[in-house]
Amino acid sequence: MLGGTPEGIARLGAIVVTHLLYLHGFRSSPQSFKARMLAEWLAAHRPDITWWCPQLPPSPREAIALAEQGTAGWPADKARQWAVLGSSLGGFYATVLAERWGCKAVVMNPAVDPARDLVHYIGPLHAFHDPTLQFEFHAHYIDELRQLTPGPITRPERYFALIAKGDELLDWREMSARYPRAAGRLLEGSDHGLSDFAVHLPTILDFLQLN
Repeated sequence: MLGGTPEGIARLGAIVVTHLLYLHGFRSSPQSFKARMLAEWLAAHRPDITWWCPQLPPSPREAIALAEQGTAGWPADKARQWAVLGSSLGGFYATVLAERWGCKAVVMNPAVDPARDLVHYIGPLHAFHDPTLQFEFHAHYIDELRQLTPGPITRPERYFALIAKGDELLDWREMSARYPRAAGRLLEGSDHGLSDFAVHLPTILDFLQLN
């Protein structure tokens, strides 16, 4: 279960996040309202922060490769200057990268076992924000997800998990158990898309030390 505290967050010390990577969810895009809300806040209040929210390819292997290639020119001090945020499948990807990079991560209703959950979506699909955008989710993408799955998180104090009991797609108990001792909020209601995200944005910004 979530167990992080403000004191635990404070122990991260002199981390000064300068670069943020946002990874959207399955069938989503940079037009996700959460991504746009964060981008707009940063543009208005922290234009000094480097922000990147790429359109992820349907292949999990290619999505992670894109994230790594696109951040190759970022500062070398990943642990202190980088943070990765992700929603749903993007939360799974954010965990993969945070474990590789040792940086801060914010996960929002994160997928815990997407190889299990997405096997039912193999075939032709369309994007949520643009129904004219068609793509194929291939069977071998499930194997890619299995190969990417990291073990238990190694630095729970570097994670903030925003999890809704009202999530209609993912089990909040499973999500909570995946991020033991991480900082975060377990919401009594809300939904998979976190339609009340604006309420929780200040807490995320505090965790990232951007306020």
